[in-house]
Amino acid sequence: TQDQIRDVVKYAADRYINIVPEIEMPGHSTAALAAYPELSCDPSKTYKVYETWGVIKDVYCPSDKTFDFLEDVLTEVMELFPSKYIHIGGDEVPKDAWKNSAFCQKLIKKLQLKNEEGLQSYFIQRIEKFVNSKGRSIIGWDEILEGGLSPNATVMSWRGEAGGIAAAKQGHDVVMTPGSAGLYLDHSQGKTNEPLSIGGYFPLQKTYSYNPTPNVLNAEQQKHIIGVQANLWSEYIGTEAKAEYMLYPRLLALSEIAWTPLANKNFKDFSETRLPSQLAWLDKNNYD
Repeated sequence: TQDQIRDVVKYAADRYINIVPEIEMPGHSTAALAAYPELSCDPSKTYKVYETWGVIKDVYCPSDKTFDFLEDVLTEVMELFPSKYIHIGGDEVPKDAWKNSAFCQKLIKKLQLKNEEGLQSYFIQRIEKFVNSKGRSIIGWDEILEGGLSPNATVMSWRGEAGGIAAAKQGHDVVMTPGSAGLYLDHSQGKTNEPLSIGGYFPLQKTYSYNPTPNVLNAEQQKHIIGVQANLWSEYIGTEAKAEYMLYPRLLALSEIAWTPLANKNFKDFSETRLPSQLAWLDKNNYD
């Protein structure tokens, strides 16, 4: 309920944590299409809420009906979350439905866009304009770079660093969260006896050694790297204890790569001198 969300937002704020809500679009939206098929490009189809993860070809149709719906949703979200940033997703959007839609093809011609990537850019820019009109800013995954970036958008670079580097060079703010750099905490921490996860091997040292400000950027461009994020996707995480197990101690390494000047980073000191007392504190407080 709204009151429960207000409670969560307050609980976080009391601990100096700002919650950034994410409303995913134009992909990862089958739950909405199952409830409102008229928001798709083919309302005659039956859509069902997906029970497994993956990239789904059913996406929002960029119609006025869809934008009205999303503006209503975002208005409600912005009333509940005081965050300056509103995350609008933008990742993993197959273009099949748009390629096969007469409405979309007509819209591409009418707006004089190059292709379906341009249509996604139009979609994101239209949403950004609305979010900006409410005094907020959008964040999107690095796919929002395809077809031309929105004027004030912040980019979350997850498919490696290339998207973040390109965005910073264009003068856009960036949050680095590359899946290949030890920042996906749903990947395994050890090589054996690990609980079921999505796979991959991201030990503590890999997370710790990541530098979120790439050397290929000059000092001015590096200022656009406003932070770093690690993702804990929960497809394989059914309990709080498992979430804790996946988060710790890599969360401590994330804090250090976010806050410690590069010259002061030292894995030996981190892992052998400071980490043991942190692990003892976690044990004492019954964290898994």
